[in-house]
Amino acid sequence: MFTGLSPILSTADLPRLVTFYSKGLGGTEAYRFPEEGDPAYVALTVAGVELGIAADPDAADSATKQRFSLWVYTENCDQAAEQLVGFGATVKNPPADQPWGERVADLYDPDGNWLHVAHRLS
Repeated sequence: MFTGLSPILSTADLPRLVTFYSKGLGGTEAYRFPEEGDPAYVALTVAGVELGIAADPDAADSATKQRFSLWVYTENCDQAAEQLVGFGATVKNPPADQPWGERVADLYDPDGNWLHVAHRLS
């Protein structure tokens, strides 16, 4: 049922963290959203693994904000989210179509880690 997994880091300073992982670890840009202007999200390929970096102005307050999440691709977001709830996940945001062409559900795993479950709409 699941087809891919990507770690995502949240940061209050997206350009700084993108520079760190691209220059420091040799990452190459694989994707950005939006494509034009200042990005809200950048995916880098680092050592053959995709690492997502998301802009979050509140991420600097690590005592109250998540700084890490997992993005899990599946064949059917709705079914996968329901299955994970059955194993103890809780729903933050139910499945919904997103402007970048994916259907996404935001869940918390049993320890409170943020888990995005998605499938591509195309």
